[in-house]
Amino acid sequence: MLAGKKGLVVGIANDKSIAFGCAMAFAAAGAELAVTYLNEKADRHVRPLADKVGSSLVLPLDVTKEGEMERVFDSLGDHWGSLDFLMHSIAFAPRDDLHGEVLNSSAAGFALAMDVSCHSFVRMAHHGAKLMRNGGAMLTVSYYGAEKYIASYGIMGPVKAALESTVRYLAAELGPKNISVNAISPGPIPTRAASGIDHFDVLLADAAGRAPEHRLATIDEVGAAAAFLASPAARSITGTTLHVDAGFHVVGSAVTHPTFVAAAAE
Repeated sequence: MLAGKKGLVVGIANDKSIAFGCAMAFAAAGAELAVTYLNEKADRHVRPLADKVGSSLVLPLDVTKEGEMERVFDSLGDHWGSLDFLMHSIAFAPRDDLHGEVLNSSAAGFALAMDVSCHSFVRMAHHGAKLMRNGGAMLTVSYYGAEKYIASYGIMGPVKAALESTVRYLAAELGPKNISVNAISPGPIPTRAASGIDHFDVLLADAAGRAPEHRLATIDEVGAAAAFLASPAARSITGTTLHVDAGFHVVGSAVTHPTFVAAAAE
């Protein structure tokens, strides 16, 4: 499905990362991949995973560091000359702002969360579009907290809502270049990043119990959806947030569950 395609995957931290599930699916579908790692400490964890998916490029990328993103895309241009798809799966909020109410969030913390989690996708799209001369696909990762209030999700709710809106605007702007832009919205998945959310274990149990399929989605299932959206078969799908959550989004926010509300209020 992706034979001969070249793609960039941003956001692998370990083998539990959503980005790694996507990378595995891209590679299984025949794509050649470039993978990034956050810093030297992360390098030793990411590089073996990059090897596992046959990545031909392993590059440093901290989106808060000036010039690093430009160097990544310069390397892609030098190495491949073009790009067919990219996967953005990064998010961050300072701990105090993440664990506090939106009402009390700091301007600096909110701005940093928005920059890393949302505007970095805009910058990535800006650079990536220049290499997608024959069209392509851009993907990012959202969460149901963008649509409904989720207790303990804090400022990431408004930030992910901005990300989903950004997907729609980028889809409209890049459509004439035959570039699709979509978000995937998994339900809660036990990744390292998500574990920073207060009472995340309660959220996991609640989501698994109330989802129509009575389980959580896996990173492999998210990866399968991502591989489809990156493929020519999905070229007419753009500006969409695709839920891959065992149906959790159809039953509403976990905040309605008394157990979760009580735990989040502690």
